[in-house]
Amino acid sequence: MACDRGTLADGSGGAMLRIVVLNPKGGSGKSTVATGLAAMYAARGYHPALMDFDSQGTSTRWLEKRSHERPQIHGVAAYARTIGVTRSFQLRVPHGADPVIVDTPAALQTQHFLEHVKDADAVLVPVMPSDADIHACSRCIGHLLISGKIKRRESRLGVIANRVKPNTIICRTLMRFLDQLQIPVITTLRDSQSYVHAGELGLGIHDLNPARVHPELVQWEQLWSWLEARRQVVEQEGTVAAAL
Repeated sequence: MACDRGTLADGSGGAMLRIVVLNPKGGSGKSTVATGLAAMYAARGYHPALMDFDSQGTSTRWLEKRSHERPQIHGVAAYARTIGVTRSFQLRVPHGADPVIVDTPAALQTQHFLEHVKDADAVLVPVMPSDADIHACSRCIGHLLISGKIKRRESRLGVIANRVKPNTIICRTLMRFLDQLQIPVITTLRDSQSYVHAGELGLGIHDLNPARVHPELVQWEQLWSWLEARRQVVEQEGTVAAAL
């Protein structure tokens, strides 16, 4: 099994918001979004777990660079296999971890989409403003709707326009394309060297001086609002299910 939802360390199986970041196209900024999410939740007092299924180990290396003085993030190198350890034990996350953020493999095959997204409360697809990325995103969304069995009415699928330079022709092309998809564009992350600087230090935008990254924080706030709205839906569904 390529992906397991993960269990709490004490086996209680408590509810956690599960966020999956997915785009098989390399260079989409998938790991940057995943690590940025982890840093954002950690900065706000949550206890995020970052599960790295990508064999490149980008999220894991980022976490290894992170100072212990920063808000802590639990890492799971899900791409690695440990002899003598069950898969479920390897993928466990600590009690109280929330949210669980999944950095999916690069070049993920279509037949594996479902096992990665079936338990996801939110699925985020980052896309870059280029012809190749736009084409790849179109195919990715189609596979998520068909192979991943995500229904539009579930409202758990969203797109992130990544590394965007405003007022460029390719930016306008990207936004027209995303509008045609009828999938919500949660936020637009501008092309900024702050992401490069943060990544080299195991940091996210939310770990930097707010005055220096204010435009970026505004864009991430849109993503935060959408994810917290998803949390409310998940909690309401859980309450209804428990009452039945």
